[in-house]
Amino acid sequence: MSEYYELKLGPLQRRLPKITLHPELTIASFVLLGDAELTEYAANALAQKLAQTPFDYIVTIESKGIPLAQALSEKLKQPRFIVLRKSVKDYMVAPVSVPVHAITTSADQQLVLDGTDAKLLAHQRVAIIDDVISTGGSLKAATDLLAKADAKVVVQAAILAEGDAAKRDDITYLAPLPLF
Repeated sequence: MSEYYELKLGPLQRRLPKITLHPELTIASFVLLGDAELTEYAANALAQKLAQTPFDYIVTIESKGIPLAQALSEKLKQPRFIVLRKSVKDYMVAPVSVPVHAITTSADQQLVLDGTDAKLLAHQRVAIIDDVISTGGSLKAATDLLAKADAKVVVQAAILAEGDAAKRDDITYLAPLPLF
């Protein structure tokens, strides 16, 4: 088995190292942070797909979705996006949280929404944006957290849909990413 997976996204190619998480699961490690070219390409492609769905705010999950949310906000003329954090920060006012388990993190975590942002999102339509959707655990936690804030999720999108996520019809993505 090759040590790398060759990802093709439009005109771009990336060589992703294969990482074994446990004996039955190996992933192609996709790290968007620092890849300005791929972020820009993905933001343009997702902006075209999301232009048909009206929403009020982009919401992303800390941390790898942040550059994509920033670029998408600029392209879609969204003046602000919201970041769901993975821990409570001292500056947060009345934070709201839910537990989350992600495929790439061994310990359970939490997703946290600052109470100030929760008030802003109440009764608003939101687009959840992330770099990769895999098992859907983070996406489900984000949806649950946004429901606590009385926000309505109208679209869920990512650059890549990993493994069985590529079979889902409730997400928008640019390319599949296999599991090994």
